[in-house]
Amino acid sequence: MSTPLPSHASVVVIGGGIMGCSTLYHLAQMGVSDAILLERNALTSGTTWHSAAQVRALRHSRNLTRMIQYSVDLYARLEEETGQNVGWIQKGSLSIATTPDRLTHVKRQEALAHAYGIEAASISAGEAKERWPLMNADGVLGAVWSPDDGRVSPSDVCAALVKGAKSLGAKIFERTGVTGILTDQGRIKGVETTRGTVMCDAIALCTGLWSREAGAMAGAEVPALACEHFYLLTKPIDGIVGNTPTLSDHDSHLYIRDDSGGLLVGCFEPMGKPIAPGVLNESFEFGLLPEDWDHFEPMMELALNRLPALETAEVKMLLNGPESFTPDGTFMLGETAETRGLFLGCGMNSVGLASGGGAGMNLAHAIVHGHTAYDLTEADAKRFAPVFNNIDHLMARAPEILGTHYDIAYPGKQLVTARGLRALPLDSEYKAAGAHMGQFYGWERPLYFGKTEEPTLRFDKPDWFANVAAEVRAAHEAAAIFDASPFGKIDVTGPDAEAFLLKTCAGFMGRAPGSVIYTAVLNARGTFESDITAQRIADDHYRLFVGTNAIKRDLAWFTRAAEGFDLRLSDVTEDYAVLGLMGPEAARIARELGGNLDGIGYFKHAGATLAGVPVRAARLSYVGEAGWEITCKAADAATLYTAMTRAGATPAGLFAQTSMRIEKGFCAMGHELDSDVTPVQAGLDFATRKTGGFTGAEVLAEQRDAGVASHVISLALDDLDAVPLGHEPIYLDDRILGQTSSCAFGYRIGRPVALGHVSEPVADGARVQVDIARTLYDATVTLGPLYDPDGERMKA
Repeated sequence: MSTPLPSHASVVVIGGGIMGCSTLYHLAQMGVSDAILLERNALTSGTTWHSAAQVRALRHSRNLTRMIQYSVDLYARLEEETGQNVGWIQKGSLSIATTPDRLTHVKRQEALAHAYGIEAASISAGEAKERWPLMNADGVLGAVWSPDDGRVSPSDVCAALVKGAKSLGAKIFERTGVTGILTDQGRIKGVETTRGTVMCDAIALCTGLWSREAGAMAGAEVPALACEHFYLLTKPIDGIVGNTPTLSDHDSHLYIRDDSGGLLVGCFEPMGKPIAPGVLNESFEFGLLPEDWDHFEPMMELALNRLPALETAEVKMLLNGPESFTPDGTFMLGETAETRGLFLGCGMNSVGLASGGGAGMNLAHAIVHGHTAYDLTEADAKRFAPVFNNIDHLMARAPEILGTHYDIAYPGKQLVTARGLRALPLDSEYKAAGAHMGQFYGWERPLYFGKTEEPTLRFDKPDWFANVAAEVRAAHEAAAIFDASPFGKIDVTGPDAEAFLLKTCAGFMGRAPGSVIYTAVLNARGTFESDITAQRIADDHYRLFVGTNAIKRDLAWFTRAAEGFDLRLSDVTEDYAVLGLMGPEAARIARELGGNLDGIGYFKHAGATLAGVPVRAARLSYVGEAGWEITCKAADAATLYTAMTRAGATPAGLFAQTSMRIEKGFCAMGHELDSDVTPVQAGLDFATRKTGGFTGAEVLAEQRDAGVASHVISLALDDLDAVPLGHEPIYLDDRILGQTSSCAFGYRIGRPVALGHVSEPVADGARVQVDIARTLYDATVTLGPLYDPDGERMKA
């Protein structure tokens, strides 16, 4: 007789794939002994069972790499802990390059590996051939060898996780479908199943292919869609003796390894095949989709070139199994914005087995402790604009995301599908000015102006170099317009507005109306949840300006912190346009438009009229030149912009803004600032209240008392042709000191520039080296801004 469902569980995990099994195991490890897992069919059904299960540690960021390194350690530990073999085969991986740009790409990855403590080495085409004798090495320019990579058995890993979870009191219920999710006032209360109702405090949604529909049961947006994913299996062939390294020929979109004496040849073709909702119904368990040789044929031709032995190999099957993909190619992890207690662990983008151990640990950590074990903002469940949950947009985007799996990481690369979803108020004006657009939170935003053709992406001096130079020059010598309209805008109104912001913000929020306030928003650990500027419009009215990609996350953070306060939070992002008028001619232009803004002090704001348009002008600068961020009604933006340009202002894009920001040493969320970093460590303690009273204040006080110093530095590179992109290792005396975090060409100082983090104090003026694709470039450290360190230009 089957075990009855409990009437209550602290946490219900829905889904019995790698993410569900890992999350349950880690919940039990963290003391949640009454957690249960519900699986509609059988464990590992859906996607996990047919995974190629490669575990490659290196990812584009330190913490994603750290997460997979945890997976590797966990899988090895599970065998000792549970006695269950997980099929770990550690034969390494070999990434070959057949084009110069791919060689640069893999050498950048090698440099990253060194920064993250992963063994990796460049080898020649001949050495690559020695490691993979069946490979045709014609056209191979070089390779990178990573000896610590491997693969596992999906079913065995899940069996070990389940065994470990059960030993700690957790329970698994297969053949138990969830038919509904119960909520009350936006909070999880329980689940309805085919075997009864279970009340609970939290849900971990690890439902893989069906996550979008499962999230909708709880009123949450989960933008993920399944695509077909192919790999070829052959019968045994001569030359395969034992296990082989994984061979990655990403220029041909292929990954290759042995399988039962034969070959497994998988692909991430340039454009995948989406699977419409409803095709994979509840009876799809250990199913596969039909073979599609026509679709696979171009990949097969490339595979035959790389592996001549395939020509005479006997095909066992062309496996076509579904995988789920998100709009940006990274999984979703953490609590949703819409529903308290609903946590996502889904949209794994074909890296479920590699990520599953570490991702499951972090998801359990978020449920138990309220945050992941380290910063995983890039995977935050709240990062997508609602527009991406549209099924038509997902059907267009997900196949492209599958194809980008093996893309070369060119600077400035943009996706081409699901574009034009959100237009700025000045969209038509920008297109008329030759704007090249990038997509951010669904918004189409100018990157630079003056080129209408698509740029050729490259690792050396970019096609847009001269365009950005002209825009920076305009801001430095005359006047430029920077569009900040897509920044999120949250109005805080009500009698408790000041008290609420004094609690949630570390800055000097009690300043009088008419003030502009820069502030960190911290968590209880004293690290960044956000950094924002606020305009105090009245005693009971503030307007918060948050990052473009952060509006959903930040609004959820403030909303949850507002319980018990008498106030209202309103998202007014799309009601207003914000134009930054910057440069030495900005004041003249404002006067010509009928508004004398000279009387507005630095970090002050006031109402005015420009070109007949009511505006609020705030005197501050993100680019280090004098000017104002001017807010107007969205409908009035075209009138204001036309008048500014006729008076001599030039539109400037995001690339120019980023270059100027880095020269000024201004930190940005997701680059220098994240939930692993405090204001003290980022050199921003000057903008926090020393009297405390805000969330995280105690941690900052402890760090000050301990003498913790800023670990953010500025770098100016000697070689004018160097092109740092970010994440490059910084060397001091042949050892890695840190990494770059934001990089650009600094047009005002005439050389490549970067911001970076270092792990120990370094002297102002120190000489270091930056590793760009395994070439070391000399650079000088500056503690503070590279350009106008005293801020005289922007305060003039």
